[in-house]
Amino acid sequence: MTAPTVRLETSAGNITVEFFTDKAPCHVENFLKLARDGFYDGTHFHRVLPGFMIQGGCPNTKAGAGGAPGTGGPGWKVDAEFNDVHHERGVLSMARAQDPNSAGSQFFVVHGDHDRVGFLDRQYTVFGKLVEGLDVLDEIANVDCEFGDGRERSRPTERIEIRSAEVFVAERDLLGEDEAAAGEPEAAAIDVSKSGEGDGADEAVTADSEEGEEVT
Repeated sequence: MTAPTVRLETSAGNITVEFFTDKAPCHVENFLKLARDGFYDGTHFHRVLPGFMIQGGCPNTKAGAGGAPGTGGPGWKVDAEFNDVHHERGVLSMARAQDPNSAGSQFFVVHGDHDRVGFLDRQYTVFGKLVEGLDVLDEIANVDCEFGDGRERSRPTERIEIRSAEVFVAERDLLGEDEAAAGEPEAAAIDVSKSGEGDGADEAVTADSEEGEEVT
């Protein structure tokens, strides 16, 4: 293992993500911090569009939480790190609002091929890819959905929950913590600015965006 990975245990099965620390270091560190803190535990995939993507990571989707799904975040924003990695099946990318520097906690996993979703390139920050669980991606992407906001049929009729997010740091699980600590790279600094809860900062790839309108 040469890069950090996270295993997402979901109610549909396990997904393992490997991260691109060289392409989007701040987004990777942000995701790892949230995963370690248990931020994603109990959230669910609130927006599903087969052939396009599945979106999750909103704290408003936790049981008993207030606020509309798709509008919550961690309380800070991460600046864009657009790069040359293509959006294609299995790629992990960060959700955001219209402001390119408004990513927070919400993410999406691409379900469509690049010829359909390539317009997302350099518009959203790619920061990882699935190395296990493409079958789980397919299962989630094909759940029954209903019209949530009246504009698109993307709200799952059943709850697909992230039960836990387990972080595996590069080298540590092969060498042991003492040996790995000596050669472990420094964590990338997260350049964040504080924002209020439920400010819509994570309403990424939304139906009212130009991109969302084209992919139906």
